[in-house]
Amino acid sequence: MFQENDKIILILFSMFLVPFAMVLLFIVFHNRKNKLIQEKIIEKKKFAAELAESEIEIREATLRNISWELHDNIGQLLTLAKIHLQNSDNDPDKIKESVEILGNALRELKALSKSINPESLKNMNILEAINNEIDRFDRMNFIHSHFEISGNPFQIPQKDEIIFFRIIQEFFSNTIRHSRATDLKIRCIYENKILKILVSDNGIGFEITDESKGIGLKNMKTRAELIGAELDINSIIKKGTTLTIQKKYHET
Repeated sequence: MFQENDKIILILFSMFLVPFAMVLLFIVFHNRKNKLIQEKIIEKKKFAAELAESEIEIREATLRNISWELHDNIGQLLTLAKIHLQNSDNDPDKIKESVEILGNALRELKALSKSINPESLKNMNILEAINNEIDRFDRMNFIHSHFEISGNPFQIPQKDEIIFFRIIQEFFSNTIRHSRATDLKIRCIYENKILKILVSDNGIGFEITDESKGIGLKNMKTRAELIGAELDINSIIKKGTTLTIQKKYHET
């Protein structure tokens, strides 16, 4: 009799336990799914914010470069032309030289106008954007630069181009402003659906543990991680700094 009752109790308990376990598993699964969805939403918002911030920083850096170029390059050319004209005394050779200087200033102004055209910037790929920065350095005689492309370039997502370029632009800015470098080298390597970019200068270098530099390095690495790219910076005192950033792209 007791055995029969025990069996009935066991069956009833099992009938209750199985649905309870299923409901519990469903709740756990549902909560985990909601958590993952929320994490993806937060991550997406974070990425969108970082992307927007990078776009703003690119524009600000471009405007800052334009200010330098207007003042230090075009402004100097126009000033020089003015001085030549003031001292020409109707000398044909001096007037001709002034005209040539003004012609150079106009060419520089056209190049500058093209570089800040919103449509030009919007349609510019990573290689064109880098080359545009280097052209600006050459016009300004900021630094001797060399740009090399290896392999067969392939298209990458625009969001990746923005992050890549902002990181590279930040390296350029630090090199120009702080490194005292005379040479800047950029190499873009396309191989086996991997884009690898190497940027190096021969400046004074810095300690990686330097807190002020560490914050900038952390920001660069954080942005690289947002697009699934690997980033490394190596700096040697009195020898220079090298940036390496790369990402593997899948076949489409």
